[in-house]
Amino acid sequence: MESQIKRFFEETAKTKLSKYHAFLRGKISEETREHGKSEEWNMILDSIENSEDPISTEGDLLRIGDGETDYSNALIKLKPWRKGPLRFGSTVIETEWRSDWKWERIKKQGIDLSEKFVLDIGAGNGYYLFRMLGAGAKVALGVDPTILFNYQFAAMQKVSSRNNAFLLPLRSEHLPAFEIFDVVFCLGVLYHRRSPIDQLKELRSFLKPKGKLVLETLILPEKEKSEILIPKDTYAKMSNVWFIPSEKALQVMLQRSGFSQIEAADVTRTSLQEQRTTKWMDFQSLSDFLDPQDSDKTIEGYPAPTRALIIATKS
Repeated sequence: MESQIKRFFEETAKTKLSKYHAFLRGKISEETREHGKSEEWNMILDSIENSEDPISTEGDLLRIGDGETDYSNALIKLKPWRKGPLRFGSTVIETEWRSDWKWERIKKQGIDLSEKFVLDIGAGNGYYLFRMLGAGAKVALGVDPTILFNYQFAAMQKVSSRNNAFLLPLRSEHLPAFEIFDVVFCLGVLYHRRSPIDQLKELRSFLKPKGKLVLETLILPEKEKSEILIPKDTYAKMSNVWFIPSEKALQVMLQRSGFSQIEAADVTRTSLQEQRTTKWMDFQSLSDFLDPQDSDKTIEGYPAPTRALIIATKS
């Protein structure tokens, strides 16, 4: 993981990110803690030989490595794998999420990433960073504080040709007000934040003037009313879901946060095929979170997960 952090600073030394290097180094030093499994995960990374194989973003699978080497014994020890699916050498990783379906919904919006500086908040293992590079992005920077996901990303980079996808073990609130990114992605994060307006203003601060925000978040199915659900305890067994707005309420929040040209580009009910338990993520998943007698409701009786893809412009 440390090698990937070092690579970020080396590879972006001559870009507009360089002016923030000292700040980011300080934050990584302050906020990153040694994980109890770091020694084990480092041994797994060491067992994967370096290679420089091209990354293929064509089709359903993100293809990494030579297509022949079996990495299953090493990679299964880095589970849970949530974003994918991936073909890592000859090893197919069936992740919890069919992230390729979400990416297809994003692609349909025709967002121009060619030669763009792109930021992904809550990037997980970096799956979408590679998709963004495949769509022409010049630099794709992700942040995610989950140390395991950073190790998964480091494993992918060990067998990949040189590229401009980078992942740092930070939260969005640890970042400076860059105001340099052409596009900021925030997919499946907003409802985990206690203060949605503060989060949206934070996202705005990363964008250059007229930059684009691509936001995906849980919404209520009610379209006409401006309503917000605040779960009493948990939502779909998640204790860190703080609010779920209707589409109309979310648009008001974005307006109040300094965004314009707000468009609900897609609204999709999360299916049991898109989010599920697999060999590579063998904890509970969506089927365990829904009412067994009524799949239109969560186990707590709230509306089942529906996600909106919102595109907005920094005013």
